[in-house]
Amino acid sequence: MMRNGFAGWMGLLLWAGIVAAGQAQAPLRVAAAADLEPVLPPILEQFEKATGIHAEATYQASAVLTTQIQNGAPFDVFFSADVGYPKRLMDAGLADAGAAGEGPVVYARGTLVLWTRKDSHLTPGLDLLRSAELKRLAIANPERAPYGRAAVAALTSLKLYDVLKPKLVTAENIAQTAQFVDSGNADAGLISLTSAKTARLAEAGSYFVMPKELYPPIEQGAVIVRATKQGEAAQKLLDFVLSGAVQAQLEQSGLTPVR
Repeated sequence: MMRNGFAGWMGLLLWAGIVAAGQAQAPLRVAAAADLEPVLPPILEQFEKATGIHAEATYQASAVLTTQIQNGAPFDVFFSADVGYPKRLMDAGLADAGAAGEGPVVYARGTLVLWTRKDSHLTPGLDLLRSAELKRLAIANPERAPYGRAAVAALTSLKLYDVLKPKLVTAENIAQTAQFVDSGNADAGLISLTSAKTARLAEAGSYFVMPKELYPPIEQGAVIVRATKQGEAAQKLLDFVLSGAVQAQLEQSGLTPVR
């Protein structure tokens, strides 16, 4: 009986060890705005090397990710392309800012650019937006993507929105906006600087930085999802993204650092 009891205890300890190991190996689930798709993967790799924490990201328009979190999607941390969507989650009691304080953690600021393919013979700039040569202009969905709202705001400031509205090709998110122009489905696109600086688009096209006074600042915010069971790991990722080395890396990728 003692042997059976000992074996039973050993079995329980082994089972507990397997469960603990499984929990330790669970990846940190990151909801990330589409403009971060060319930026975040190497940062997550560096984060894993520094901390041993494996993180996996899902990239979508910020509004889509917000809806998914509201519907119970099992994300641990959310990096949005603005602060409005994370704040909406905080107001609903679904997220918090971790150790940062009351509002979403502003981890970077975005830049809107006008991008064209080199083989289109169109020169990106404000004059192009006024030109009859421009037949189709791609933007992200302003109802779902912060960069789409910035694009509409910029065109409105230039008093060109009503003129260009029939020419607009609306994409689901900023990554798809860039794809539309790159594939020839649009002549030009108002995209993020992070997209324009990718190896593919840097080789295939050129861009013009839209004047910042034409649209509200694109403050990109992050929050920890309240339902997470990996709050400590999520906080470590936020701290890592705000570190000096990673902020410098974000700048090289087309985001304006906040530290």
